[in-house]
Amino acid sequence: MARYLGVMSGTSLDGLDIALVEQTDRITLLDTHYIPMPGSLRSELLALCAPGPDELARAALAENGWVELAATGINALLVRNNLGARDIRAIGSHGQTVRHEPARGFTIQIGNPALLAELTGITVVGDFRRRDVAAGGQGAPLVPAFHEFLFGDANSHRAVLNVGGFSNLSLIEPGKPVHGFDCGPGNVLLDAWIHLQRGDTFDRNGDWAASGTLQQRLLDTLFGDTFFSARGPKSTGRELFNLGWLQSHLARLPRFKHEDVQATLLELTARSIIDALRAAQTRTNDLLVCGGGAHNRQLMLRLAALLPGTRVCSTADFGVDPDWVEAMAFAWLAHCCLEGIPTNRPSVTGARGLRILGAIYPA
Repeated sequence: MARYLGVMSGTSLDGLDIALVEQTDRITLLDTHYIPMPGSLRSELLALCAPGPDELARAALAENGWVELAATGINALLVRNNLGARDIRAIGSHGQTVRHEPARGFTIQIGNPALLAELTGITVVGDFRRRDVAAGGQGAPLVPAFHEFLFGDANSHRAVLNVGGFSNLSLIEPGKPVHGFDCGPGNVLLDAWIHLQRGDTFDRNGDWAASGTLQQRLLDTLFGDTFFSARGPKSTGRELFNLGWLQSHLARLPRFKHEDVQATLLELTARSIIDALRAAQTRTNDLLVCGGGAHNRQLMLRLAALLPGTRVCSTADFGVDPDWVEAMAFAWLAHCCLEGIPTNRPSVTGARGLRILGAIYPA
């Protein structure tokens, strides 16, 4: 029995998720802590996703700010559970992705694991993605192996869908290696558009999207991007799907009502997921949804409507809170690294073989 902490900061940049878990032959979520991302840090991390001046120094300062925030949250979680640094075997820290371009041979997650180890007194395992990229893989998604560990069933064809800023699928079929890939935008365009037009950070329950009308011409134009027709292994990020990408398409079309654009973006997210799932897995008994998208009622309804005959539900129905699957995954990845267990999946990322992921920073 060992306790681990998992720290996850996703592409939505809303905050840091910290999960305290116990690892035996299974994983148990003991407690959680969420820290909202300060506005100034969020703005700087977003800016670092695109080229700009003095990037090296700005990235170094931003990652130190990110680590200080993570250390504060870790300390609060430990105090609440009457635990000390010696009670935790390791922290699995994803860091914050600021660039992801595996086609050019790199992916960058800033998060200074050395400083996190120094501030917490706990061994840190970080830098999970680059070994897979070094082996010719996409470096993403990394969670399919964990999804298989949590939700694999010898008698059921399942898919696990994570909808954060971007969406990714894990395909779990009896007797086959787990398969998976990024589907495209999850919440990233929905969040960007509602923030631009209404100042909100997200579309609660998809209500604004539900007030609009799908614009087929716009949807067809967006689906014209070659990413959607490519087969996996594939991954994506803000380098491709961002507000500028959307606006470049809108500029070539008649003006649409703002809510109609939102309705069309929700359909883009739902359709890109279901089209990709159908192309990759002919039979799906259960589609388990985690991440922020699990709380978007309109998205969940569209997924179910587009996939009749399949049970579409939150991972909560299988005993795992959808908000904490990713943070738990990085705690598990830290455990596997320390135990020498490979956790990439060549069937997912396209890497040349199995690799042990993560770099260890001793306390």
